[in-house]
Amino acid sequence: MTSRVTLISAATSRALREARFDDGCSLDASAAARARAAAGGLPPADRLLVSPTVRCRETAKALGLDAVEAPELAGLDVGRWRGLTLDEVSIGDPAGIALWLSDLGAAPHGGESVRALCERVARWLDASAEFDGRTLAVVEPEVVRAVAVKILDAPGPAFWRLDVPPLSVTDVSGRSGRWNLRLGRALGPSEDGPGG
Repeated sequence: MTSRVTLISAATSRALREARFDDGCSLDASAAARARAAAGGLPPADRLLVSPTVRCRETAKALGLDAVEAPELAGLDVGRWRGLTLDEVSIGDPAGIALWLSDLGAAPHGGESVRALCERVARWLDASAEFDGRTLAVVEPEVVRAVAVKILDAPGPAFWRLDVPPLSVTDVSGRSGRWNLRLGRALGPSEDGPGG
């Protein structure tokens, strides 16, 4: 049995453009339009999932997907840092941000640690290996990073070294618990055709 997972990173929002921790803001009109324009490049899927964040739900809608919310694919809960820019946190909580960036198990913001996020996403990916067919999920960039770290069995700090552009596609395929990873394809028709 081969499982296929296609992860689509959400379209841009004001918070992302401002390097602000997600504050639940909506997509702007141009980001929604880009998602609508890319809808024709989606592979067929047997299961459609979406992170419960506003921008992921709005991206899924713009892509024409009737996706089911998957709490296990939620973005990182940054607690009291929600809505703040990285610069604002660096000024207001320099020790906290230094700890957060150096210790994946730390959660000085009172939310979820990066390690906990990676473990949650890894459990979801392991369970997805039991699904015979393609799963398509619209997720936050940190979920894609966590998937890449898991599949590559990379050291935890690699999480900080992965950039995930908006509306990019990461394809994962696996059989018997062995996953392969295809990174960074722009959402739209692929060179392999719609099945990717």
